[in-house]
Amino acid sequence: MPLLRILSRIAIKFAKPCNYQWLSLRHKTTHFGYQDVSEEEKSEKVHRVFENVADNYDLMNDLMSGGVHRLWKDHFVDKVAPLPQGKLLDVAGGTGDIAFRYIQRLVYQQEQGHQAEPEFHPSKQVTVCDFSESMLAEGMKRAKKLGYSGINWVCGDAQNLPFPDDSYDCYTIAYGIRNVVDVQKAIDEAYRVLKPGGRFMCLEFSHVSNPVLRWLYDQYSFNVIPPVGHVVAGDWQSYQYLVESIRKFPDQKTFCSMIEDAGFRSVRYEDLTFGVTSIHSGYKL
Repeated sequence: MPLLRILSRIAIKFAKPCNYQWLSLRHKTTHFGYQDVSEEEKSEKVHRVFENVADNYDLMNDLMSGGVHRLWKDHFVDKVAPLPQGKLLDVAGGTGDIAFRYIQRLVYQQEQGHQAEPEFHPSKQVTVCDFSESMLAEGMKRAKKLGYSGINWVCGDAQNLPFPDDSYDCYTIAYGIRNVVDVQKAIDEAYRVLKPGGRFMCLEFSHVSNPVLRWLYDQYSFNVIPPVGHVVAGDWQSYQYLVESIRKFPDQKTFCSMIEDAGFRSVRYEDLTFGVTSIHSGYKL
């Protein structure tokens, strides 16, 4: 026994302190839809979802929303109000839906004579960043058909953007931020890469406040969308996750507070279709 005590004291004396921060990160959990998973696991699962849905992404959006998502995106870019020479960073924008609308409005301005340098194509002002290679590939194929050769396509993480501070005039993210592991970190990164005076714009599914409409929306979401995903894309689970992820995302006012916590000012939101989706915006002042 004395020998055991001596050995245990020696072990305690020379033992290295435990890295509790590393342990907490390793075991830190988050949600993947309604599942509790590690942060690393969520990142892998979300990446797999978008690799799976990329080929049918636009078709499924049309089927799930009856085409209304196109009106939401049109209204969103109207609110962005693209300006000549303004640099846009569109995050989680792999298929190019927002970027193309942004460019089309600048091309229209150019054709109306509002652009000082008509030989400068607006696509050169746009960077699209997405963590799914398959989504980016779909966007690049569409850009080639449209003749938008100037877009900068970047594979990157919204929580650790590969861009310098104070680089962009506008940051957009449409239906992507709820899929990020750490939403606050993504908003903080948006603040970092925006120039002073730059604008944060987010289009995301949100919360329907009317209880009757919410019940109808839930019935449709859980009983229609995953089966349609199974029939059209051969993938029930990915669309089940997408439906669940909407319910786990913060409500409109909570998300406003998160944007303000990142440093943005003049933060506000606008509900579309009774709150099925919302536009949040703020300025880096």
